[in-house]
Amino acid sequence: MKWIGLAAAITLVIACFMIWITLPSKNITVTGIDAGGTNVGKPGYFHFICTFFFLIFLLVPRVWAKRANLFVAPINFAWAVRNFFIVTGCRAGECPEKHVAVYLILIASALMLGSALFADLPTKRINRQSI
Repeated sequence: MKWIGLAAAITLVIACFMIWITLPSKNITVTGIDAGGTNVGKPGYFHFICTFFFLIFLLVPRVWAKRANLFVAPINFAWAVRNFFIVTGCRAGECPEKHVAVYLILIASALMLGSALFADLPTKRINRQSI
């Protein structure tokens, strides 16, 4: 699951630089880094912060890191769902064109959450002697 989480994190970062939606009537394109003429801010930066901590906790072979990842990954997924509904929502009768990147963010965040839930926990070997 570590490799799936790593691939999902890289996909999430790449998808933040891609075009999420376009508003053809106003000639606006929205990415995770640049929201153009909308009021959604720059939602990709929070994904970068969550992905940074996710990768650190994913690569550290300690139980506390896996537990911390159980805190970071759901927040990242909730942020992705929030962005999906806020950025792609119709306003004043005008619906934006959704692009592949907005779906990639949801899928990558869900895979990161699954990777955090089913993490490989380090185990200790116990030598048992027969009695």
